[in-house]
Order: sequence, then C-alpha cells, then structure tokens
Amino acid sequence: MPVILPVKGVFPKFGKNCFIAPNATVVGDVVMGDDCSVWFNTVIRGDVNSIRIGNKVNIQDGAVLHCTYEKTKVHLGNNVSIGHNAIVHGCKVHDNVLIGMGAIVMDNCEIGSNTIIAAGAVVTEGTIVPSGCIFAGVPAKKIKDISEELISGEINRIANNYLMYSGWFKPEE
Repeated sequence: MPVILPVKGVFPKFGKNCFIAPNATVVGDVVMGDDCSVWFNTVIRGDVNSIRIGNKVNIQDGAVLHCTYEKTKVHLGNNVSIGHNAIVHGCKVHDNVLIGMGAIVMDNCEIGSNTIIAAGAVVTEGTIVPSGCIFAGVPAKKIKDISEELISGEINRIANNYLMYSGWFKPEE
C-alpha cells in the first residue's frame, strides 16, 4: 500500500482515475487532478507547503516533489511528465511540459508551456524558462526552440503512454 499520510490534519486529495504505486509516498497538502499516476518510489511531500498537480500528470519512479517551508509551493499544470529520479522543488510548471530523467528544477523557477527540460539538466533557482523551448545542461540554458513534432512526439506521447501504463495496474472488473 502507498504511504498516504496527513500532515497537521491535512490529507492528500486525489482526482478520478489516479494510480498511486504501492511504494509511493504522498503526504500533507497535496491536491492531484484526474488521470494522474505516481510511480514506484516517488515521494510527494506537501508537509512544509502546498503541492498542486493538474490533470494527466505522471510522476515517474524515484521522483521527488517538495517545497521550502513557508516560502515556495509546487504547482504542476496539465499534461506534465516528471521523469525518473527528477527533483521538482518549490516551482511552477505550466501545461504540456516534459521534465527529463534526473533533472532538477529549483525554487522559484517557472517552466513555460510546451517545454522540455532535458535529462540531467539543473534549472537553477529563480530561472524563468520561456514557453516552447528545450533547456539543457548544468546550469540549464536554452538550446533551441521546440518543434511541433517534439510537442506531439515526445511531450504528448509520454503523457498518453503513462495514462495507458497506469491502466495496466488497475484491478480487473
């Protein structure tokens, strides 16, 4: 069973058709939309501030979502994919974003829509990532504008695939 705990009397809330892996941890002030998935060994800690997650968001294996006490919150838009072992900390991520495996997005960052944060990238504190581009490197910088093919071929494909994968874990009726 996943670890789902209240913090100071505030319980996580989940939308319809969400998959929470048996060893995932979700605590505190977390509100998740519909059609989301939280994968194995993921930790979503809404203990020191709030975490808001849109619809059709997948948070892949080993990812961590957290905030800074009384300073920063996490807000994820719709159709967002958080890659394996990524860290998303006290930032805002707009719709249709892919945050790659092992990427780190720090406090007070804002990631625009239709954007890819490359695997292993470190988006340093306070960085504003414009819509429609790819950021990569340490520290992360814009490397190019995103093509329509990458929006549909990567961002949307991954979000749709994870919705399908989560269905594989639902009990048969």
